[in-house]
Amino acid sequence: MTAATDGDLPSWRQRLRGALKREGRQVSARWLQLATVASDGTPRVRTLVFRGWNGTDQLELYTDGRSSKITELNHQPQVELCWLLTKAKQQYRLRGTAAPVAASPDQAQWRSLSPSGRALWGWPHPGQPFEPAAPFPQELPEGVPVPDHFVVVPISIQQVELLDLSHHPHQRLLWRREDGWLEQRLNP
Repeated sequence: MTAATDGDLPSWRQRLRGALKREGRQVSARWLQLATVASDGTPRVRTLVFRGWNGTDQLELYTDGRSSKITELNHQPQVELCWLLTKAKQQYRLRGTAAPVAASPDQAQWRSLSPSGRALWGWPHPGQPFEPAAPFPQELPEGVPVPDHFVVVPISIQQVELLDLSHHPHQRLLWRREDGWLEQRLNP
């Protein structure tokens, strides 16, 4: 077992950063799957775009505050994310807790999106019946005010598991915040 030194990123973040570099500019390298639990107890999984880190172990995702995932996260904030990086042949499973989610327009994060990225927040209410006459803009220019339903979801990571398929045998590693991010090797 090895520990992250104070002031440095935990070793799982260093490995993840290296894996992301190997992915290059492949757009799918920013996609990760978020697993939540619906209020009726059924599982839900959807793909979101990785937006950034806040500190060493808090991941940030952007979403539409009108979507069902907000109700799910407020009901049960425990989540798991799966991040498959195909060129690196690595799968990261990040378990954590979403902070209580409410509409939180943020100018800097909103401006960090491309015009086509902002456009999604100009679309009609997600999950409602399709309205052919409703606007579905392809872009929203920089000057458009931040919609109230633009939400940043901070997820505090508590456990990370890595399955690295580039080794024989495959390498499986586990880190837990409560253990000071000590690295533990597991059977694949």
